[in-house]
Amino acid sequence: MLGAAAAVPLGVWALSKKDEPAPSASPEGPRRSREIERVVTAQRTSDGAGVNLNRILGGRELPMLDPFLLLDEFVSDNPNDYIAGFPDHPHRGFETVTYMLHGAMEHKDSVGNRGRLGPGTAQWMTAGRGIIHSEMPKQERGLMWGYQLWVNLPKQSKWRAPRYQDIPAEKIPERDVDGAHLRVVAGNAQGVTGPVQGIDVEPLFLDVALTKGARFSHDLPAAHTAFVYVVDGALRVGPSKRELRRGQLAVLAPGEVFEASCDAEKGRGLLLAARPLHEPVARRGPFVMNTDDEIRQAFEDYRSGRLVGG
Repeated sequence: MLGAAAAVPLGVWALSKKDEPAPSASPEGPRRSREIERVVTAQRTSDGAGVNLNRILGGRELPMLDPFLLLDEFVSDNPNDYIAGFPDHPHRGFETVTYMLHGAMEHKDSVGNRGRLGPGTAQWMTAGRGIIHSEMPKQERGLMWGYQLWVNLPKQSKWRAPRYQDIPAEKIPERDVDGAHLRVVAGNAQGVTGPVQGIDVEPLFLDVALTKGARFSHDLPAAHTAFVYVVDGALRVGPSKRELRRGQLAVLAPGEVFEASCDAEKGRGLLLAARPLHEPVARRGPFVMNTDDEIRQAFEDYRSGRLVGG
């Protein structure tokens, strides 16, 4: 997305000891269920050429969850909310993840890639040292519903060549277990491995839908950052079974197990986890680097035509 971090001022965020996850439980000790640490409600905003969307992560209330930088939801059946799309714009230093529930988008980029994202598809794009791309709707009416996640790259990977992993819907494994329907985009769950591979931060990306009365649990590395966003209905999360409703994100405290249940008619959420980088973060607009000087260089490279192919 074009300027999704524009509300966050240029600056470097250094992660201190207090930001680090608690140590893992000992092999002999009990496995901790992750409690809800904080709840954030998505905020309405606009981006790109005027796309109306919900900013869940990456705004002033919750600027980032290392290594996650941003999560946006675009959902509307009014074409005026999405038809303008996201024309050509640059990125450097991080990865974008697009996950579609309904509707269709077309992406093109400066290195010749072109493709269509339809219902149930995912795309993991590594911007690396620099790419210019567009994401435009391929429909003039009907429901458009999808998500874009930004994931930081470690310092040594910010200068790698850009690449795409385009995942058609049929390549995302699905499992039905005791009233829970899972789609595994990245990571491992219920004996299957998601199609996204070779990502530095070892991500987990699950789409979890529960029927009334269903329960779901999943092991998570204790040191990984994790959160859940409620896509539809309501879920109860953690040992306290706190209720989360559609449009709410819960930051999960350290622990080894994620637990959720549903006593509403339905509940669906995106569960994401990844290894934190604990590196300084400098970000402005479409660029995420480690220092302010690197951000200024990115803007200079873009203006001078050196961002791509360097």
